Amino acid sequence: VLLDRLLVGSALAVGGILAYLLLRRKPVKSIPVGEGWWGAGEKPQSEDESIRPFTVETSDKEIEDLHGRIDGSRYTDPLEGSAFQYGFNSTYLKKVVSYWKNEFDWKKQVAVLNKYPHYKTKIEGLDVHFIHVRPTSRPNQRVLPIMLVHGWPGSFYEFYKILPILTENQGGLVFEVICPSIPGYGFSEAPHKQGFNSLAAARIFHTLMERLGFSQYYLQGGDWGALITTNMAQMKPQNVKGLHVNMIITNRNFKTLLTIILGPYLPSLVGLTQEDVRRLFPFFEKNVWEMLRESGYMHIQATKPDTAGCGLNDSPVGLAAYILEKFSTWTHTKYKDLDDGGLERKYTLDDLLTNVMIYWTTRSIVPSMRFYKENLKGDFDKRVDASVAVLVPSGLAAFPEELIHCPKAWAVTKYHNIYSYTSMPRGGHFAAFEEPQLLADDIFQFVRKVEKC
Repeated sequence: VLLDRLLVGSALAVGGILAYLLLRRKPVKSIPVGEGWWGAGEKPQSEDESIRPFTVETSDKEIEDLHGRIDGSRYTDPLEGSAFQYGFNSTYLKKVVSYWKNEFDWKKQVAVLNKYPHYKTKIEGLDVHFIHVRPTSRPNQRVLPIMLVHGWPGSFYEFYKILPILTENQGGLVFEVICPSIPGYGFSEAPHKQGFNSLAAARIFHTLMERLGFSQYYLQGGDWGALITTNMAQMKPQNVKGLHVNMIITNRNFKTLLTIILGPYLPSLVGLTQEDVRRLFPFFEKNVWEMLRESGYMHIQATKPDTAGCGLNDSPVGLAAYILEKFSTWTHTKYKDLDDGGLERKYTLDDLLTNVMIYWTTRSIVPSMRFYKENLKGDFDKRVDASVAVLVPSGLAAFPEELIHCPKAWAVTKYHNIYSYTSMPRGGHFAAFEEPQLLADDIFQFVRKVEKC
């Protein structure tokens, strides 16, 4: 008991100092928009601002090259009983690869990708890819524009299951959806210069929406998409009617520290629910040790992405193992204990391999990994967005198997205008891909609150 009191007293003292330092920081109301040029060479006098239709294509030569590389792959037998604890289990990997070569129909999946209209437009020197899905015109329905932004190692394809739900009339409300590929991912051109981070992506996506004729719109994102859309709300709040995220990013402060110390014993005193307690504690096991076990990829990508990327860009089997391992562990941490990583419990191999093929055919794994280095090369807490609150109406969906749980008590320090905070009943990191109906329902209820309808 005495030790506990000493720890609490010390923490409060340290927290008091931190609070004093935080109060001394001058608040910033919005992120400067700025400008950038990420194309090759020098910036020209003018840029083509046209919006051009785009079609995903493939060829027999592309597929033959893939199959030849698959045939030349080498494997290392897994340790007995290791399941996915050491990474992607090679016994199951052989099954996935066999399906990839002998049953997966890439031409059929290309047709699936082309189900929705694709476009490209030049912004800050880069060809930016996006899909634009308009709902069926019906009387007495309100159409609202929304941008959906993916993360890593996902793609715009993550949203193919939620698009039919969002673009179908729900009680007089429906969405017109714009879903871009982050530059360096999939069919968006990779930056040619250093420094392209989430702030640059946010500015480019605002330009995209304005070029499409939208002055106000909703935003939704997870993973990097959550950071990019949050930056968009911080950058041009007058354009953002509402922000919905399924990965909640906040700054740690005195209140966070106090919550960690007192939360297990007096949760209501520090604003925690019983569900928060279940998801957060024991704190070090769930938020420190587990993150250390699962964040090795991030340290590599934030330091030397091009080195690891060489092998992934050259080996389709290596690429599949690297990407799909995340779709196992980030969907549910307990899937590490399964020989097949639980991959087919929530996804089909066709869906998973289509996402892998987007990376493979566009050779985008290296530039997608570089996005980590560009965002994490400095002190993240000293970036301009760290000191800017989100003032637009915000909807937060907390999925139980997300990598890190963020209680509402923490979220309010960043998101100052929370219209809804939902403890989702199931689901993990890839919410739109895994639980499209749950995510869509939460988006609709949030927007109804904002629109008061």
